[in-house]
Parts: sequence; C-alpha cells; structure tokens
Amino acid sequence: MSIEILEEHRCFDGVLKICRHASQATGTDMRFSAYVPDGDGPFPVVTWLSGLTCTEENFTTKAGAYGAASALKLIVIAPDTSPRGEGVANDEAYDLGQGAGFYIDATEAPWVPHFRMQSYITEDLHAVVAANFPADMSRHGIMGHSMGGHGALTLALKRPDLYSSVSAFAPIVSPTRCPWGEKAFTAYLGADREAWKAHDACLLIEGGAAKGHYDDILVDQGLGDNFLEKELKPELLEEACAAAGQGLTLRRQPGHDHSYYFIQSFIADHLAFHGERLKK
Repeated sequence: MSIEILEEHRCFDGVLKICRHASQATGTDMRFSAYVPDGDGPFPVVTWLSGLTCTEENFTTKAGAYGAASALKLIVIAPDTSPRGEGVANDEAYDLGQGAGFYIDATEAPWVPHFRMQSYITEDLHAVVAANFPADMSRHGIMGHSMGGHGALTLALKRPDLYSSVSAFAPIVSPTRCPWGEKAFTAYLGADREAWKAHDACLLIEGGAAKGHYDDILVDQGLGDNFLEKELKPELLEEACAAAGQGLTLRRQPGHDHSYYFIQSFIADHLAFHGERLKK
C-alpha cells in the first residue's frame, strides 16, 4: 500500500501531491493526484474520474477545484484513466486503449490482464488512499466527466458500500446506446450485449440492478457540447431516473461545451453537493 510522491505543491490551505504506486489490479504502476486540506482529519474524500484521452494531470491542473476543496475540507483524488507502460495493449484511436479504460474490467484479449479499471478504482485506489492519507473512507463521494461521468455513475450504482454521493459532468449515461460505448464494450467485453448491461447507468437503474439509491444525483450538461446528441444523451438518464424514483438534478447549461472551461464553471457546486452529503 506504499506510494511514491513524485511532486508536492502548496495550494490554498492544503497540499497537492502527485503520486505513483504499484497496482495489483492492473499489474502496472498507476498515477494519481491527491489534494489534502490542512488539519488533522480524517477528512471526507471525493474521487474524480476523467474522460477520454486524459491522465491524472487534466483535472489536477485545469479544473480549478482546490479552493473549494480547501474551504470544504475535502480530500480530492484524481487517478489516471487507464493502465500504461511497456507491454500494455493500445490502439491508435483516441477512444480505445490507453487513455480510454472506461472504468470496467476487460474480459477480452488483448486487453486482459491490464485493463481492469473498475477493480483498480474500487479496490486498489480505495485501499491506497485509506492507507496513506488522513481519509475517512466511510464518507466517500465520486464524480467524473464524460467517460469518467459514466464511471462515476456506474460505480456508485454498483458500490453504495463505497460511495455515499455521486455527480457528473456531461456523462456518457448509456454506453450501450452510443458509438463510444459500443466500440469500447465490444473490444473490452466482447460481442455479447448482455454482458454490457452491468456497465450502463441507465440500464442499471431501469432494470432494477442498481444496488445504490441516492437522494439525488447532480449532473451538469452543456448545451453547446458537440457530443450531446450522438454520445451523451442525458434525456435517457432523466427518463430512467424518473421511472425508477431515483433523484436526479439535471442542469442543462446554455452555451457550455465539453471542455474543462465548463468543468471550472461548476466544480465548486459539485464539491459543495458532495460536502453536504459527506458531513458526519
């Protein structure tokens, strides 16, 4: 459970650390950033899952999250989006392979054994944060963007024992019904679409397979997002939650696109949403 601190920076009333550790789930070294506010703790934790092409650096340097995290006394963790390194399978396309782990455990070659991001996030990362930071893992929220929004929603719905709150920016809400998800799931999970259902937030909610039921799920979606109609389809989540009685606050934001400028605009709202639900 040991980690290597690669960088350390004073930031607001806290410290940002860039970390590396060996992952049993992926069989590789993995990187993540950890923002820890000043004080004795233990502090609630919010884990952020990034989108396609990202590393841990994108959120860390672009989201502007740490002023709010400092004020709310939240630890914020941002892992990489996939395994990387020598011997790890890859694809030339941006939406498959390294940088595109989709927060699932692959069952198909050549992605086995390294592409096991669901196990990495819920087991290895969870354990390493608990062992190395003043973290109260019984007060743990999860949020993400795009592919990471898909990850946050599905992991929260499947693991309410780990996560007490969930939110997302422009999430892929139903990967079984969009090109990004269909491509990734075919590669990682095979052609049997029945196997895909366990990794689709809308289908988990619609089919009653979701183990977690939350008082509310906060989702922000930019109406200027180029991927809105083809890939994201927030109306499917809206319909699924309404039918199942799952609370959802879906905020459609005029003019906002898919970038980190969009995330910067509302990240404080999301951290406050988690902070309220992670109080003792």
